[in-house]
Amino acid sequence: MHKIKLDFLKSPWRRWGRQTLLGLGGLIITISSGSLVSQGQERNSPQIVATIFPIYMFSKAVVGENTEVEILIPPGTSIHEYQAKPTDVRAIAEAEILVKNGLGIEEYLDKLIAAADNSQLKQIDTSEGIEAIEEEEHEEEHQGHNHHHHHEYGNPHVWLDPVRAQQQVINIRDGLIDADSNNAEKYAANAAVYIQKLQELDREFKTRLTPMQGCKFIAFHDAYPYLAKRYNLEQMAVVELPEDSIAPRDLQRIINAAKEFKVKGFLSESGVDDSRIAQISKDLGLPVKVLDPIETGPLDPQHYFTAMRKNLTALEEVCR
Repeated sequence: MHKIKLDFLKSPWRRWGRQTLLGLGGLIITISSGSLVSQGQERNSPQIVATIFPIYMFSKAVVGENTEVEILIPPGTSIHEYQAKPTDVRAIAEAEILVKNGLGIEEYLDKLIAAADNSQLKQIDTSEGIEAIEEEEHEEEHQGHNHHHHHEYGNPHVWLDPVRAQQQVINIRDGLIDADSNNAEKYAANAAVYIQKLQELDREFKTRLTPMQGCKFIAFHDAYPYLAKRYNLEQMAVVELPEDSIAPRDLQRIINAAKEFKVKGFLSESGVDDSRIAQISKDLGLPVKVLDPIETGPLDPQHYFTAMRKNLTALEEVCR
């Protein structure tokens, strides 16, 4: 897949990690011995903490309705502004199992875990065994300065590929069974149901997108290379718009890229209402549709399928 980076800001998950660490500076807390188990949780269930929203959904699907899963960064909290709180440290201090996405998206975790001082904590890395899409080193040009950087772990948004999502659920299942063999049958059965739904989703994507193979698009959030690669679409460029202003030459770079690669349209992310994107779309006569990176939403494991089917419709609308 040919791809260029038109970065005006550094990648969002790196900003997340660095800003989070600021919230840990000088953090000194006393961890109480009281339980954080929510009312109604099964007494023989382990205390589980998931790091981010998609990992919460997958974890909750595997443990079932009667077992609580805490989430460190709740939906609606900006991942770019997250700062660790004493309650976050306490949650990890009292947890038995921590489920994370991996691939470097949770750069804040090491200091949180160190502050929690929980020697019994078992970590489940849901990206274990998944081949990451590496990103080429590139030059970032912004306000006359060049910055050279490399994303060491590759792109972390593996949950947006229904096939890789299955591996994440398998990793959660196996990790939970290893840590809590008493509930092995429950974890295996719940995971099987969710994996079957992910397989059905994958077949639906393949059926509906096969006629559109080779469709080229430009994205305004670097979350979709796994999704594009899985279904033979081409993410030609990633444009991360600055929050304040964008120079006319940068607008022209976007327009030139769209013309050079003969893209079908632009894919923005949910919650973004940017007049600059709309103007570029109007000037070029190309559609702008929304793809949801699934970083927020209702705390319901089934929301994943709702959001992904909306993403499927958006891809069809751009690529038709």
